[in-house]
Amino acid sequence: MTKQTLKKGLKQALIVLGLSSLLLVAFAAISGIVGAQGMIGPGDQPAVLAGQTGGEGSLRSIILNIVNFILIFLGLIAVIMIIYGGITYVTSAGNNENVEKAKKIIMYAIIGIIIVLISFALVNTIIGGAAIGQETT
Repeated sequence: MTKQTLKKGLKQALIVLGLSSLLLVAFAAISGIVGAQGMIGPGDQPAVLAGQTGGEGSLRSIILNIVNFILIFLGLIAVIMIIYGGITYVTSAGNNENVEKAKKIIMYAIIGIIIVLISFALVNTIIGGAAIGQETT
């Protein structure tokens, strides 16, 4: 095996390891939302539901928390890709192919961050605004 093949294999292994660990953290957080007692059912009382979901009592706020968590996770992946693109750019050593690859990675990651930010704003405006308009005491 050549040195370049080893580097490529090491990069792929690190990317898979990093994404796997992030996925593991995501599953751990989601399992905390579901609760130790099992899935939230329609017969649950609001006080029980609030206890299982960390104080959130309505389905709308639970969905909002889950969507926000997913968007934050995607933003984190985009930031990691910017860092990877920067490292690729710095270590390209003047190789035009690697420089172009790094520029594309950074550009697409920035586009991803912009999409995540717009999605975050829209979701919080739409779902959060609907929650304010319909809550009664």
